[in-house]
Amino acid sequence: MNLFDKILPEDETKRKWTAIGLTVFLTILFTLLIINYFGKYGIALFILLPVFIGANSTILYGYKTSISSKDARNIGFLTLTICVVVLLAFAIEGLVCIVMASPLIILLTWVGSLIGSFILERVPNSTPFALLILVGSIPITASMEKVNDFTLTSIVTSIEINAPPQKVWRNVIEFPELDKPTEFIFKVGIAYPINAKITGIGVRSVRSCNFTTGSFIEPITVWNEPELLKFNVDEQPAPMKELSFWDIDAPHLHDYFVSKQGQFKLTQLPNGNTLLEGTTWYYNNIHPNFYWNIWSDYIVHRIHERVLTHIKKISEAS
Repeated sequence: MNLFDKILPEDETKRKWTAIGLTVFLTILFTLLIINYFGKYGIALFILLPVFIGANSTILYGYKTSISSKDARNIGFLTLTICVVVLLAFAIEGLVCIVMASPLIILLTWVGSLIGSFILERVPNSTPFALLILVGSIPITASMEKVNDFTLTSIVTSIEINAPPQKVWRNVIEFPELDKPTEFIFKVGIAYPINAKITGIGVRSVRSCNFTTGSFIEPITVWNEPELLKFNVDEQPAPMKELSFWDIDAPHLHDYFVSKQGQFKLTQLPNGNTLLEGTTWYYNNIHPNFYWNIWSDYIVHRIHERVLTHIKKISEAS
C-alpha cells in the first residue's frame, strides 16, 4: 500500500474533499514560498502553480477510479476558487491582482485538469511519480528564474490640441488638479494622476507628478521649450492600492512595475494646433511578460489619456 492509498478515502465525496484540501494547502504553501522566500512573480507562480491546481486535484480525486473530463474540470475550478478565497481571506493577495491574473490562471487550471485526466487514463501506475515531478518543478523553477532581466517598453499616446505649442507647454510642465476619474480601473484601486508641480526651470528642475498613491519624482533631462520635455524617474509610488478587507502591502506593489523615463513632445501642425505626444518607458519584473505587458500597456495608455485630455482642456479654455 503506497502513500496515496493511505491518505485517500474510499468514499467518493470524502476523497473529493481530501483532494481539494491537500491541493489548496500545497498551493498556499507554494505561493508563500515563491513570493516571500524567492521574491519572484514569474513562471512558477503564474504558470506552473495553476497547472498544479488542476492536475493535482484531478489526479488525487480520480486515483484508482475513473472520472470524466467534466468532473476533472469542475474539481480543478472548485479548487482554484477555494484557493482564491483563502488568498483574500488571509490578506496574501488583493482582489485587483487576482482579477488581472484570472484569465491566465483559469486557462492554465483547465490545462492542468486535462493533464491530470491524461495521466489517469494513459499512465495510471505512474501517477505518484508524475505528481512528484510536478510538485518538485515549482520550487526548482522559482529558485532558477531570472525575473530581473528586463527590456524597456515604450508607450506613446497622442492628442491634438487647439492651441499653439507655447501655450500648451505651460500646461505640460505643470498642471492643476484633474477632475475625478470616470474610468473603472481607477475607481477600483489603480493609481491615477492628480496634478503636477515643477521646481525650477530647465534641465536642473524637478517635476513632481502626484498620484493617488504618492509622487513620481522626475528630474528634467531635456528642456527644449516649447518642443520637448524629457525626464528620468528617480522615485515612484505604488502602482495601485489593493481592494481587500485588510490593508495589503503585497511585494508586487514595489519594484515590479518600474517607470524609468518619460517625455512630452509638442509638434506645431499646419493648422496652428499642437500635436502633443506623451511617452513612458517602463519595464515589468512580473513574468510572463507577454501577458502582464498587456495590462501594463493598457493602464499606461489610460493614464496618458487622462493627463493629455486634461492638458487639452485647460489649454483650449485659456
